[in-house]
Amino acid sequence: MFQINGEKESKSKKKAAKSDSDDSEEETKSTKSKKKSTAGSASMFQTSADKDKDKKTKKKAKAEESDDSESEKEEKSKKKKGKGKKKKERSPSPEIEFDNLEKFVMQPAPQGVTVKCRVTRDQRGMDKSLYPLYYLHLDNDKKTFLLAGRKRKKSTTSNYLISIDATDLSRGGENFVGKLRSNLMGTKFTVFDNALNPERALPDMSNARQELAGIIYETNVLGMKGPRRMTVVIPGMDKDNDRVPLRPRSDCDGLLIRHQNRRMENLIELHNKTPVWNEETASHVLNFNGRVTQASIKNFQIVHSKDLDYIVMQFGRIADDIFTLDYNYPMCAVQAFAIALSSFDGKIACE
Repeated sequence: MFQINGEKESKSKKKAAKSDSDDSEEETKSTKSKKKSTAGSASMFQTSADKDKDKKTKKKAKAEESDDSESEKEEKSKKKKGKGKKKKERSPSPEIEFDNLEKFVMQPAPQGVTVKCRVTRDQRGMDKSLYPLYYLHLDNDKKTFLLAGRKRKKSTTSNYLISIDATDLSRGGENFVGKLRSNLMGTKFTVFDNALNPERALPDMSNARQELAGIIYETNVLGMKGPRRMTVVIPGMDKDNDRVPLRPRSDCDGLLIRHQNRRMENLIELHNKTPVWNEETASHVLNFNGRVTQASIKNFQIVHSKDLDYIVMQFGRIADDIFTLDYNYPMCAVQAFAIALSSFDGKIACE
C-alpha cells in the first residue's frame, strides 16, 4: 500500500488470493483480508525502484500463508474474541519489547502490529499552563515510557523538543531525539531528527538532520465550521522496509516545498480520514473501535488514499488531559508523537 505506484501489486495479490482452494475460502476470509491489508500496506509505502523485487517476496509469503491450518485460525479468532470481552473499554497494546529506546522510537512499527500508546498532558503550575509537558507511554499494564515533548520558550514560531528522557528536555541534552517546528501561521509543521543543521553538516550531508514528516493543516479563512483537514507527508520505504533518508540542504528542498511543487519522488502523501455526519448525535463521527471515548476537534485518523481502511495513525481524547495514539507501519513513534503535538498547537487560521 505504501509503495509508490504500488497499485499493480495489490491487484496481483488479489488474483493470487483467488487461486486458493474454494473449500477453505469462507473459513479463512477474515484472516486473508487482514493479511492482504498488511502485505498491501508494505507495498504502498515503498519506492517504485523496489517494486519488482518486493513482488516476488510477497508471492512466496502468500504461498506460506495458505498452508496455515484451519484449527490455528479458529484458535486465533477465539483468542481475539476473548480479549474483546475482557477489555471492553480499550484494547491494550500488544506486547512490545526493546533493548534500545532511541532505536525503537525511530523505527517503523512492525508490519501487522498496531502500536497502541497513550499521550498525557501536564498543565499543572503557572509555567505549564502556557508550556505543557506531553508524555507518550505504551498503553499496556506496564505503561512503558517512550517519549516526552515540550514547546520551547522564546521561539519565533512554535517549536517542540522531543526527548527519550522525561526529565531532560533540553536541546543540547543526550536524550534529544527530534523536534517539531511550525511556520509563522502555525498551519505547516516539519519533523526533524536529532542530527545537525545542514549549515553545520559535512559537505556530503552524511551527518545532516533528516526530515521525518511534514504536516499541513488546511487554512479556514472563511470561518466555515467543520472537521479539520490535514495532510501528512512522510519519506517512502525501501525494499528492506527502511525509511528513505531525506536530508535537504535548505528549507527550499524540504518535505513541505517538495509537496507544494508536487515533487513526490520517494515521498508518501497521507490525509486525515473524513468524518461522517451522524444525524442522531448531530456531529461528525469516526470509528475508533473503542480507543477514543470523548468528542474533540483533535480526534483524527490518518490514511492513504489507496486504502482508507488501513489506519496509519489515529489520535483521540479519552479524558481532559489523556489521549490515545495508535500507529502502524510505516510510521515510527517520533513521527506519530510529533503529529499529535502539532494538533495541540493553537492554529488561529485553521479554526
